[in-house]
Amino acid sequence: MRMSVRAYGNYYFRPSAPPVTALCVRTGKGEGSTHLHDLTQEEHFHDFIELVIVADGKAVQWLENEEYTVQRGDIYILQPRHRHYFHSYTELNLINIMYDPDKVQLPLDELRRMPGYSAFFMLEPQYRHQHQFAGRLHLGPVDLKCVLSIAGRMLDETHTPTAGSGALLISKLLEMIVLLARLYTNGPGTEHRALLRLGTIISTLEEHYQEPWNVETLAAKAHMSCSQFIRVFQRATGQTPIRYLLNRRLAQAMTELSTTDKTITEIAMEVGFSDSNYFTRQFKLRMGQTPGTWRDLHR
Repeated sequence: MRMSVRAYGNYYFRPSAPPVTALCVRTGKGEGSTHLHDLTQEEHFHDFIELVIVADGKAVQWLENEEYTVQRGDIYILQPRHRHYFHSYTELNLINIMYDPDKVQLPLDELRRMPGYSAFFMLEPQYRHQHQFAGRLHLGPVDLKCVLSIAGRMLDETHTPTAGSGALLISKLLEMIVLLARLYTNGPGTEHRALLRLGTIISTLEEHYQEPWNVETLAAKAHMSCSQFIRVFQRATGQTPIRYLLNRRLAQAMTELSTTDKTITEIAMEVGFSDSNYFTRQFKLRMGQTPGTWRDLHR
């Protein structure tokens, strides 16, 4: 019976630097480990996100008791706690971009406005088994060259760090994320379109949070029944659609409270609450303070 090894972020991230790194793995005839703590061929899991770019070659990726053939041009996300390893490789050349999303301050509100981001980074890993990995991103030579150019700069900054390398790695990570989200939007497969429909719902709630959405309308836009939509949405985001919408409105209300002189009622109406008393109750449940008290402490 195989035993899973835990790969800790501090194996790969530089001390006192942002938790972002890029490593190259070459697994072929005569090749051994290509970096310290190289677990490519051992079953393992980690406590960070890993973006896998198959730069060349071919292999079988064992992932959570399923096996998938991967080849040059394939790109996908490995989430924390997902057990995986490679075998049956042919001159495999990988670039692994690793980052800790809890410690890297990415502009998630902006990214979630991109259906491709939600579909590729949030939904595809959740529905990989259901779609038999058909929802992964596969790039042709031109697009792959663009991705490898960004990854190459990240490798340079990882292996020969100088002043500012941490900041540059974050900027290149963000550039990579945006590029992949845009490329995923143009994916040709049926699975891509299914994931993008739900990604579009998330983007819609991020941008148009003030509108009077209900589950029936959102489910219809996603081409799902209400029960299926709620189940799929909650699995992808950790929240029901209505809770997600409520939290989005409250987050915007906090921005308005701390940056404007608008009244509590004006803010409640602008962010999508039809009743300021209900807004106050929900705000206090989340923040432990009334909107007025919170504003006094954050201005």
